Amino acid sequence: MSNTTNIMIVGVGGQGTLLASRILGNAVIREGYDVKVSEVHGMSQRGGSVVTYVKYGEKVHSPIIDQGEADIILAFELLEAYRALPYLKTGGRLIVNDQQINPMPVITGAADYPADILGKLDAAVDLTAVDALALAKQAGSIKAVNVVLIGLMAKSTSIPYESWIETVKTTVPPKFLEINLKAFDLGYHHQS
Repeated sequence: MSNTTNIMIVGVGGQGTLLASRILGNAVIREGYDVKVSEVHGMSQRGGSVVTYVKYGEKVHSPIIDQGEADIILAFELLEAYRALPYLKTGGRLIVNDQQINPMPVITGAADYPADILGKLDAAVDLTAVDALALAKQAGSIKAVNVVLIGLMAKSTSIPYESWIETVKTTVPPKFLEINLKAFDLGYHHQS
């Protein structure tokens, strides 16, 4: 068994999961790790599920994370967190934005959004739930939810804070940098 760190990033299209995975991947490369990233898109332009696997360590052979292997699941939305739960390993950590985004079957009335997902998750795993949308607004843009969540997750890694900041600076377009640095800091320093 290799000593890799396995992180799943889950959300819905339009939430910035791909930028989040790019920041994570660039941060671990900066620290000298081998990294493999695999993006699985649903109907990402229409609010469908988006899943990204990020594995890093001394040597990584495959980006795929099987059920029961994720050290961390970073979830941008409650239902996506619930769907990803089987992938979390025993003792793993679930970090979730407590936002609810209704999928198409709920919007059309064909299904109901499951009740009390946060309570079910809290009873099942080591859970950190955060109102990342409120923190993103505080940073200056609701689109910064992804970087707030990366900041919150960054505390669970061995990657130094300064390395994360340098990675955000080199990954985020300059015109959005100030907002994203603030969003990262709000997530990183959030008391959960």
